[in-house]
Amino acid sequence: MGLCRFLSPSYLTRKSTVQRSCSFQNLKKPPWKVLFFGTDDFSIFSLESLTKQYRKGTLINRLEVVTTVKGKPNSVNVFSKQNNLKLHKWPPNITYGQFDVGLVVSFGHLIPRTVIEKFEFGMLNVHASLLPRWRGAAPIIYAIANGDTQTGITIMKISPEKFDVGEIVHQECVQIHADMKMKQLYTTLGKIGAENLVKTLESLPSSLSQAKPQPSTGVTYAPKISPQLSHIKWEKMTSQEIYNLARALDGIFHVQTTWSGTLVKLINIEKAENDINENENSQPGRVHYDKQNKILRILCCDNQFITVEKVGVVGKKIMTSVDFNNGYIKQEPPDCRCFK
Repeated sequence: MGLCRFLSPSYLTRKSTVQRSCSFQNLKKPPWKVLFFGTDDFSIFSLESLTKQYRKGTLINRLEVVTTVKGKPNSVNVFSKQNNLKLHKWPPNITYGQFDVGLVVSFGHLIPRTVIEKFEFGMLNVHASLLPRWRGAAPIIYAIANGDTQTGITIMKISPEKFDVGEIVHQECVQIHADMKMKQLYTTLGKIGAENLVKTLESLPSSLSQAKPQPSTGVTYAPKISPQLSHIKWEKMTSQEIYNLARALDGIFHVQTTWSGTLVKLINIEKAENDINENENSQPGRVHYDKQNKILRILCCDNQFITVEKVGVVGKKIMTSVDFNNGYIKQEPPDCRCFK
């Protein structure tokens, strides 16, 4: 993990907002009045750090929160109540000058210009990728699933037109290790994002003056995921691609396939050494039971194997590979022992 660099264009130039009462010849200084926007556990990493700064009073002297509640209160709602932070409904009913800056972390709503213009220094967002790569709702998942070896966090200005297209204030790189799973990377990026958000506040507004537009090349997208993403395409996916998908969906979905037309989940997937001689014409998805190690070995389209420790069959409890072999694999003729 290393510090990438500061990237940055001119500060927000709309005179109706930023330059209404501020110029870089007469810079304001902390403490700041902050309105935080967030909804989930990733938001909490930053909100916790901001709350600590608020208690100290030197960097933040006002901290309030905007979140959305659909049914059960989300983690930001719960945290705010536990820490006596004032909550605002979305969209917030605020006036210009009530807060210096808006901070957004995993909020999920496109923020209109009318809200952005209520803040003298505009609004900043913590995004869990090195923009413009992986714009969208699920950057961590797509980075791992794609086999990326590095990602990072971006502190960016909020733009009213689209998600994740604003000017870049700061970025920090993080290495994605070969066996790193989603939960671990999620936590790492959450903590680094929080640290960099505080650093950005410490250098406001000069850090904003160094912001630069996102590059027009290298743009990729990470849309909201659905269970369909978890389905293995045996004829197209290599062993590495299947392993990457399992790492990416760790804690969200198990990767899925079918056995004799029945949906099954493959649990605890690893890449395997190729110590089984397999005919070149063998079908991807073909499964062997490894009696010595009590695991399933499944052939992929690159003639490499993945291993599976447990299997979940729809309507039944999760079973070991031993039980799946006895109850399902052995019931099929050798030529039909294949996931689809």
